[in-house]
Amino acid sequence: MRKFSKSSSRGINQEIKEKFHWKARAAYLVAVLVMILLGLGSRAFSTQLPAFVANHFGDALWACMIYFGLRMLWVNRQLSIALWGSMLFCFAIEFSQMYQTPWINHIRATTLGGLVLGKGFLTVDLIRYTVGIVVSWVLDQGCQRLVRINRRMDDDKPLK
Repeated sequence: MRKFSKSSSRGINQEIKEKFHWKARAAYLVAVLVMILLGLGSRAFSTQLPAFVANHFGDALWACMIYFGLRMLWVNRQLSIALWGSMLFCFAIEFSQMYQTPWINHIRATTLGGLVLGKGFLTVDLIRYTVGIVVSWVLDQGCQRLVRINRRMDDDKPLK
């Protein structure tokens, strides 16, 4: 029978945590990519979508992408940090649209610049961002609970 010292068990626990963090990062990366595809789709197919979806979902999905991107970077932090961080980021981008000078408007005129920086300040965008981030946060909380439940169930399985 082989015994493990505390230091070797800490090393094993650290390996498990690192493996979990990479899996979580991969899941958040997939979420970011899905949000990008859905957001671009909401713009590209806006004429085929219901008016409410075409008008509001693009900005909400952009905010979802920001939330999941922060979660991907800060996978070991509390969910509330990504919630407030993404809210701050999205609001800062929106308020930056009040700043209109030729050099930044030139950047906004490009496709990527327009997608990232937007074109002009709209108060309704703040509501769209808030809804998108809160929906992402709620979904993330639900997924976190499922992961914890699955881990507990796996812990109860007998070793082979």
